[in-house]
Amino acid sequence: MTRKIRIGALISGTGSNLQAILDACEKGAVAGRVVFIGSDNPNAAGLERGNKHGISTFSVNYGDIIRAYHNDPAHDAAPADFDLDEIRSKQTLFSVDNKVDPDKVTVFLTTRAIAEARLLKEMSAYPFDLLVLAGFMRTLTPYFIDRVNTTKDEPRIMNIHPALLPSFPGIDGYGDTFRYGCKVAGCTVHFIDYGEDSGPIIGQRAFSIQFDDTLETVRKKGLAQEWELYPECLHLFAQGRLKTVKVAYESRDGKRVEKTVVRILPE
Repeated sequence: MTRKIRIGALISGTGSNLQAILDACEKGAVAGRVVFIGSDNPNAAGLERGNKHGISTFSVNYGDIIRAYHNDPAHDAAPADFDLDEIRSKQTLFSVDNKVDPDKVTVFLTTRAIAEARLLKEMSAYPFDLLVLAGFMRTLTPYFIDRVNTTKDEPRIMNIHPALLPSFPGIDGYGDTFRYGCKVAGCTVHFIDYGEDSGPIIGQRAFSIQFDDTLETVRKKGLAQEWELYPECLHLFAQGRLKTVKVAYESRDGKRVEKTVVRILPE
């Protein structure tokens, strides 16, 4: 059943995917409306898109928060409900082996939680059904994710990534795809989990990399696909057709593995 959902958006830059979502909402291609636009960067050009559409905007300056903590950790304490051991055990961004400096992990998770608590406070003024990351360049920790995904098995944070996951996670998906010499590139919309671009996949678009393509043309082709795919996935969410289920299978070494995947239900 289609309902008009309330969409919150987080951006870091120009917000081109945000514009595609705004346009799709206005045309009725997505049964929803954007109720706020937030950013980790007060100078993000995409915030102006919200102002032009009469949408509330805000920013939480991650850079200032991280610098302040490094200058004086006691000055900016973690939120009272932050449990470092719990967050560390849930996250899969960092390896649990001894190769990772535990102090660096502590600083990362603590500074992110400080920023995320402020982000959540700003967001609390605007009830929403779905949070979309439209070029938000900050990794979200379990502290934030658990306070948005309040109902078990009903994720509410969606992201678009410039590669065909699970290949090429991270910040430069098109660049990594092109430099590897792939003949096919693409983009992926997925729900957020506790890892880096590792959440259950909702939809993907692929396109060929031709002999005369450059990294610039690959990115241009990819963006055109993103602007179509993201609104389509949002509309599926609004229709109530996205269901996460756990599937079990046997890995190549004979171990039983369980993974969460997205099923798209029929209309």
